[in-house]
Amino acid sequence: MGSKPTLEDLQLAQVQIANKIHHTPLTPNQSLNAEVGQSVFLKCENFQKTGSFKVRGALNSIMNLDKDQLTRGVVTVSAGNHAQALAWASQQLNVPTTVVMNEKASLTKAQATEAYGGKVILHGTAPEAFQLALQIAEEEGMTFIHPFDDLQVIAGQGTVGLEIFSDLQEIESLIIPVGGGGLIAGMSLVKRYLHPHVKIYGVEPEGAAAMNASLLQGRAVHLDNVSTIADGLGAPMAGELTYQIVRENVEKIIVVSDSQIMQAMSFLLSRTKLLVEPAGCAAIAALFSGQVQNDTGGNTVAILSGGNVSLEDMGNYSSSE
Repeated sequence: MGSKPTLEDLQLAQVQIANKIHHTPLTPNQSLNAEVGQSVFLKCENFQKTGSFKVRGALNSIMNLDKDQLTRGVVTVSAGNHAQALAWASQQLNVPTTVVMNEKASLTKAQATEAYGGKVILHGTAPEAFQLALQIAEEEGMTFIHPFDDLQVIAGQGTVGLEIFSDLQEIESLIIPVGGGGLIAGMSLVKRYLHPHVKIYGVEPEGAAAMNASLLQGRAVHLDNVSTIADGLGAPMAGELTYQIVRENVEKIIVVSDSQIMQAMSFLLSRTKLLVEPAGCAAIAALFSGQVQNDTGGNTVAILSGGNVSLEDMGNYSSSE
C-alpha cells in the first residue's frame, strides 16, 4: 500500500471484512427532512458490531498482520470505540490486546473493551495515554494499531462509503464526524475514486477541532487540551495521513458546539427513536446549523458513527448542561 489507500485497497478491505461485520442500514427520516428542508438519509453505524464504525478499520488492520505480529499481540490508545473494536477484532483471531485509555474515558466503554478480551490500562490525559501505548509497543514487542492514522485502518473505514454508494446512487453530499480523521479520510477517497462530484463535509466539536485547525494552519496540528461531550471525537491531534487526504478531498470542516450536539442527540432519540452517542450526532448538529447547503436539492447522507452510550452516560450529559 502506498502513501494512501488505492481504490483496490478499499475494495479489498470490503471483501476481507464483509462476512464479519454488518452492512448497516441507510434510511430516510421524514421528521428530519422536514426539520432541515433537505432529503437526508441516515447511515446507521450505531448498529454496527461493537456499536460503531471503528470495527471496520480495526478488523482490516488485524487481518493484515503476519503470524509473528499476531502472536506477539497488539496495543492501541482510544477514548473507547476503537478500544472495543480492536478488542473484538483481536478476539476473533485470538490475538492478545492491550488498550490504553485516558483516566476520564467512559467506564462503560472500558468495561465493554474488557468484556471483548482486551486488557485496559487507564492512564493520564489523552496525549499521555498515547505515549504510554507507544512505550508498551516498544518494550513488549507488540504492534501498535493507530486509531486513525494508519493505511489499513483508513481503508477499513472507507468501506462505509462503498456501502453507501452501493445502496444509494444519487448523492449530493456526505456529512461525516471527525475525530482523528480515519473515517472521513477513507470515505473521501471513495468519493475521489468513484464519485468526484459528491461534496464532503466534516464535523468537529469546538472543544476538539484539530482537523479544522490543521487546515487553517496548513499542517497536522496537535492540541494542548480537548474538552467535549463527544468523547469519540476527542482526538488530541489530526493524523499526518488523514490531514493530507482531507486537505485534498474535503470541501469544508464544520465546527459545532456541545450544546448543538446535545440538541441533535435529543432530536434523534425523540423523533427517530435512535439512541446515538454524542460523537455520532455531530452530522445532525451540522445539518441543524444550516452550514450544509445542497445546490441541486439532492440527497444528503449523514453518518451516525456510533451508539455506545449508557443510561449512566445519559444522566451525566443531562447534569452537565
